[in-house]
Amino acid sequence: MASVVEGQPEPYKPVSKEDIERRGSVAEIEKGKWDRLWPVVACGAGLFSDGYLNNIIGPVNTMLQIIYPAEYANSSAQANVTSITFAGTVVGMLLFGYTSDHYSRKWSLFASTIIIIVFAALGTGSYGAGGSANGLLTALVVYRFFLGIGIGGEYPAGMVGCAEATGELKAGTRNKWYILFTNVQIDLAFFISAIVATVVVLATGENHLRAAWRICLGIGILPPLSLMYLRLKLQEPEAFKREALSNTKTPYLLVAKYYWYRLSIVSLIWFTYDFTVYSFGIYATVILTNILGPTAPLWKSLAWNILINFFYMPGCVAGAFVADLASMGPKKTLFIGVALQGVIGFIMAGCYPWLSKAENVAGFVVVYGVFLALGEFGPGDNISLVAAKTCATGIRGQYYGIAAAVGKIGAFAGSYAVAALRRDAGDDQVAAGRNPFYVASTLAFVAAGLVFLLPHIGQDTIDEEDVKFREYLTANGYDTSKMGLGSATTTSDGEVDGAVPVQEADGK
Repeated sequence: MASVVEGQPEPYKPVSKEDIERRGSVAEIEKGKWDRLWPVVACGAGLFSDGYLNNIIGPVNTMLQIIYPAEYANSSAQANVTSITFAGTVVGMLLFGYTSDHYSRKWSLFASTIIIIVFAALGTGSYGAGGSANGLLTALVVYRFFLGIGIGGEYPAGMVGCAEATGELKAGTRNKWYILFTNVQIDLAFFISAIVATVVVLATGENHLRAAWRICLGIGILPPLSLMYLRLKLQEPEAFKREALSNTKTPYLLVAKYYWYRLSIVSLIWFTYDFTVYSFGIYATVILTNILGPTAPLWKSLAWNILINFFYMPGCVAGAFVADLASMGPKKTLFIGVALQGVIGFIMAGCYPWLSKAENVAGFVVVYGVFLALGEFGPGDNISLVAAKTCATGIRGQYYGIAAAVGKIGAFAGSYAVAALRRDAGDDQVAAGRNPFYVASTLAFVAAGLVFLLPHIGQDTIDEEDVKFREYLTANGYDTSKMGLGSATTTSDGEVDGAVPVQEADGK
């Protein structure tokens, strides 16, 4: 083996399949189960904040519309309040995708957490000059844009770090744990936010909605605060220590040639998924209000919304376990979920004249819930996993950030599209509710076709992708000797865990 200059990091070469297997056994010996699992929790569970703060704005938007009917009727506040967070999220995904690759996974994640806490608090206290409604709504829109930047950082820093941390878990469970602490956290937050909105409105009464909407937003400060300690304790993932490009120039031209096609497919699937899930989630309360009628109390539509959001849970939890089955995997699970969602969506659109009647609201909620559950079972659980595991560690943050940003552009477009479809339907309430399902179902079938173009995702895909990418860079004349942070975990025999020292030219 090559001699190592004292005080200098040991050079690396790509890991082999034998090294991948050895590293897994070493991790199990040197670390307990909790030691290997808590970084997955700390990185991924922050997405609970994303789910809560994005979904709670639906009920809050309904409350604001009741409080300030004239201001909403004469401005674009409704669309802006509900969708501006997505614009900020896109900025955050791209910004923190770069910093998480070039500087640090840990500190990028920590910075995004601080931003979420600060602007969630400011949004809760939004106030217009002189107490004006227009000023309040403008302040809320601005604060939620910056809140979106913080939420955006959770994706390329947190979810990427979560995916890399699962590499130290037992093979056959890695996809499950990743999904349980990423997408399941978002869906759990959707469900909790629906409960919170209902309980708060019942507690304050519908004559005190000015207090209710602020309480709903203020509760969103608590989840990111609860993770601060764990995130301070985080270390950089072992995969990042081995493969980071932060100490050398990133070969963007080579990266683009190698990954452009795969990234395009992942991004398009994510676009179609977010177009549906976020736009329909935001307007679920409005849809139910229209079905129940204008005289129904607000708490009743919010209570039905709890049941709608509950349907996310069986879908995402089932998808987490199915994605780890040897006979299925993320790719097949994604396809089955999105294809069946398209079928249910068209059935729902066809039956909407019947489902839209107030006496059939239970049927509407059940069919709509199955539609949402299938979306979580397939793309909800697996598109993030696919994005996190189909590229090399050195550029994973930026790759993931771009794919997720395209997805959030889909959410941004979807929120405006659903509003436009409902508005263009005029007084035809059936068309207003049915047309969005035609669009969403069509996109689901498009996504199902794109799934066939994705690569296989296995338990060791991250390490295997790192091997292939290093070989590709070397074949194209790129010097890979400076990759890594020089601080990967060492084994008991002194070798670098997950990397092999480069042999000298004479083979000694």
